[in-house]
Amino acid sequence: MAGYDQPIIIKKVKKAAHGHHGGAWKIAYADFVTAMMAFFLLLWLISMTTPEQKEGLADYFAPQNVSLSTSGSGGMMGGTALDTSGAKMAGSAIDGMRDVAVNPESQSHGAPNSSSGGRDGVKGDEAAKEGTASAELKAANDRAFHSAAASIRQAWQELPDITNIQDNLLLEVTEEGLDIQIVDQTGRPMFPEGSKYPTEDTRQAIAALGPILQKLSNQITISGHTAAGGTYSNPRYGPWELSSDRANVVRSLLGEFGLADDRIKSVIGRSTSDPFFPNDPYQAANERIKIVVLNEPPPVPADMGF
Repeated sequence: MAGYDQPIIIKKVKKAAHGHHGGAWKIAYADFVTAMMAFFLLLWLISMTTPEQKEGLADYFAPQNVSLSTSGSGGMMGGTALDTSGAKMAGSAIDGMRDVAVNPESQSHGAPNSSSGGRDGVKGDEAAKEGTASAELKAANDRAFHSAAASIRQAWQELPDITNIQDNLLLEVTEEGLDIQIVDQTGRPMFPEGSKYPTEDTRQAIAALGPILQKLSNQITISGHTAAGGTYSNPRYGPWELSSDRANVVRSLLGEFGLADDRIKSVIGRSTSDPFFPNDPYQAANERIKIVVLNEPPPVPADMGF
C-alpha cells in the first residue's frame, strides 16, 4: 500500500511568446512619404520657375560677391515673382517689367536716357552738383538772413524815436527768404489815412534798412497792402493805386539810403487781395508794406550770358 503514498509530479512547461514588434515601421514609412512629397514638390517648383528665377535661387544658396542679377534689389528672385497676381504660377517674369527693363547700355549713371529709360552719367553728375550747390546756397542765405535780421533789430533799437512803433515792425526768416513787414496797429498807423507818404517814425525805420539790405546780394521785392473798408475821395484813386504808390515810395526811400536800383526785382500793389488776417480783412494790420529778400541766386548779368 506504500505505492499509493508516492506523490505524483506534474511538470508544466511555459513557452515564451515573441515580443511585440511595435510601430517603428510606421514612422519609417511616414518619413519616406514625407520625403517623396518634398521631392515631388521640388520637381514641381523647378518646372514652374523661369531660368532667371532658377539663377536667383542658385545665387541665394550659393551667394557670390557680385550678383549677376540686373534687379535693383539683387535678391533671391532676381526682382521677379512667380506670378503677377502673387499666388498663381507663371512661366516667365512679369510682362510689365519688360517695358521698363534697363538695357545694359544704360545701367551706369544719372539722368534719364530718352531711348532706353536709363541714366546718363554726365548729366547725373551735373544734377548732383547742382543739388549740392543749391543746398549750400540756401544754407548760406539762411545764415546771411539771420545775421541781417539781427542787424536790423539792432538798428531799430538804436532809434529812440521809433520806440513807440516797435510792435509794428516784423521780421521773419521763411522758405521764401527774409520777410520784413511794416504793419499798422490800431491807433498807430504807419501811413496817414489815404496818404502814400509814411509818417516820420516809419520813414526812419525804412531808412535804417537801406544800408543793411545793400550788403546782401539777393534780389528784393516790395509790395503794398491795404485793409478793406477804406474810403477814397477820388473815385479814380482806390486801394490798388494807393498800395502801389506806397510800395514805390518805400522803394525810393530805400534807394535814398543806400539800396541800389538793380537790387529791386519788383514793386507791386496788392490792394486788399492778400490780407495779413484773411478772416478779418478789416483788421488794421492788413494795412502794411512787405519787403522780401528772396532766397534765390542773384541774376546773371546780361554780358555774361551764354
